[in-house]
Amino acid sequence: MSNTKVSLFSQILALVDRTTLIRIVKEYESDKHSKGNTTWTHLVCMLFMHFADATSCRDISNGLRSATGNLSHLGVGNAPCKSSISYMNKHRNYKVFRDLYLALLDKMEPSLFKRRQYAARLKRQIFIIDASVIPLCLSLFDWAKFRTHKGGIKLHAVIRL
Repeated sequence: MSNTKVSLFSQILALVDRTTLIRIVKEYESDKHSKGNTTWTHLVCMLFMHFADATSCRDISNGLRSATGNLSHLGVGNAPCKSSISYMNKHRNYKVFRDLYLALLDKMEPSLFKRRQYAARLKRQIFIIDASVIPLCLSLFDWAKFRTHKGGIKLHAVIRL
């Protein structure tokens, strides 16, 4: 089948190994009390949020309802409402997505698995340093002058691996 008729989002979701996700969901019992909104639906919502640059549950819900049209090709029955997305974010165990990410990382880039094993054996601590710019409204935060018409602050974070 040609990928010309399939959306880019659907092609990205096809890279996710569903059997691995099912194994992880069973391990954490992530779908035990879900009423129609499975872990797969939650994953589709969160990936859509990142790709569409959505900033709220309403943006995710409306975007899935309108932009993708028929959701069946994504493996989702209906677009969840904003309260359902909020509930999933609050109650679903994040470890499901962490383990799925690590499984996908091992599949896509096997050389990193050995590096992670090596890092785990190190006797010293490893730190990751990140810097992000947080945009602010210059009219409200006049002290945060970033450019002539923009305001912002730079956040430096140090995370222990």
